[in-house]
Amino acid sequence: MVSRFPSPTRTRSHSYDFTGVFLNPSIQPYKLQFNPADKIPKYKQIVQSIITDIDRGVLRNGDQLPSISELSIDYYLARDTVEKAYRELRDRGHITSVQGKGYYVQANEGSKLKILLIFNKLSSYKKIIYYSFLKALGDKATVDLQIHHYSAATFKQIIDRSLGKYNYYVVMPHFTQDLDKVDYISVLNQIPVNELVLLDKDVPQLDRALLSVHQSFDKDICGALETAHDLLAKYSRMVLVLPSDGNYPVDIGWGFRTFCINYGKAFSIKENAIHECVRPGTAYVVIEETDLSELVKKVRQSGYKLGRDVGIISFNETTLKELLNITVVTTDFEAMGYTAASLLLDNKHIRVKNPFYMIRRESL
Repeated sequence: MVSRFPSPTRTRSHSYDFTGVFLNPSIQPYKLQFNPADKIPKYKQIVQSIITDIDRGVLRNGDQLPSISELSIDYYLARDTVEKAYRELRDRGHITSVQGKGYYVQANEGSKLKILLIFNKLSSYKKIIYYSFLKALGDKATVDLQIHHYSAATFKQIIDRSLGKYNYYVVMPHFTQDLDKVDYISVLNQIPVNELVLLDKDVPQLDRALLSVHQSFDKDICGALETAHDLLAKYSRMVLVLPSDGNYPVDIGWGFRTFCINYGKAFSIKENAIHECVRPGTAYVVIEETDLSELVKKVRQSGYKLGRDVGIISFNETTLKELLNITVVTTDFEAMGYTAASLLLDNKHIRVKNPFYMIRRESL
């Protein structure tokens, strides 16, 4: 089930080198994306590489492909493997064969990229990323959306049935904390590096030159709090309300601790605000809006003044928080979607940290 948010022929040559590049002095060399050590069947790698390059315009309508013998020799493959790949490509309408001449690309000029966007969940913030991503892509791509719900098993199922069908796989790699990390990392490693895009969270264990637009959760929260050290000077104690059942990155807690230790603040981390007894000299950092509502209500009932006696900082901007004058720390969700799409279209495989900042208001 797919989940959605509402709403001119080139001159050809028959010359090849031994790295699998077929040479043509008039165009950029074409190289098959092939890894003998990959677990993906070899014929599928050939199919996937050629379809991807057709969609990207690397291979155009009428371009001649290497012969079965040439691919077999250049990549140390059995002829049956190459024949199987070419047969599938022909059956799917991507190539055609001319007896006695060889195999040729059969593609529509200007075909769109096919992108699979895999989110961890649906939310108002994910919606901002989604529409920003679509807007930046314009008419250059079609995008399917699926949700893994923090489950590595569900993510594996999505990739198993989708691999080889898309040009890019844009993944939010947030998974339940108690799962074996090797599971989802091994699934990510199945996706060709030039097709994988990480969104919102980086995976340092993937030591590959891939595209990533991410938050640095520990450094982001610590850095944002440091920008407001003047406002936080009047508070001797800080409390982070971080539910353990919300699948939030544990790095948020580490960044919070780092700030408190560096600035000599007493601190604690709590599951929720239900049993919290507010007292002056305390500043709260809250993740969920239910805890924000609970704290605002308790401050009002206590007679203390918000922003003077008790401080509150909330994660992620909303119109309601703006109306209530609540100080917010947030990443730029719109920039995240736009940056990922722009770098993808430019075929740039770099890691980029998304902007994160504080919006100062009267609650601090």
